[in-house]
Amino acid sequence: MAQHNQLGKEGEKLAREMLERKGYKILETNWRHGRDEIDIVAMDGDDLVFVEVKTRSSDLFGPPEEAVTERKESFLIRAAEAFIEAKDLDFNSRFDIVSIILKDGKPEINHIEDAFYPE
Repeated sequence: MAQHNQLGKEGEKLAREMLERKGYKILETNWRHGRDEIDIVAMDGDDLVFVEVKTRSSDLFGPPEEAVTERKESFLIRAAEAFIEAKDLDFNSRFDIVSIILKDGKPEINHIEDAFYPE
């Protein structure tokens, strides 16, 4: 597996663990609809949460969450709509970003709730 793929998998694992410690119930990981993917789908109380995880080995090029562009947001929104329809769900929903920097094997985790909104 390529190093960046391994870094991403490690970040997703750390994000899941952090969300579970916060009391989130993980429903799905790496849920796909066509070419779109949602890293983590979880429940936070009565809210359905779609989580994008961005992991980097440094912040040399800025914080990882800055990699979630408007284009990426539109893909996530499209996938979330497909998830809700496929599962026939009716919950309030939101989009979070978990930003992780792994420096010397030690994670710096930033959980951004309501990171963006569908237009």
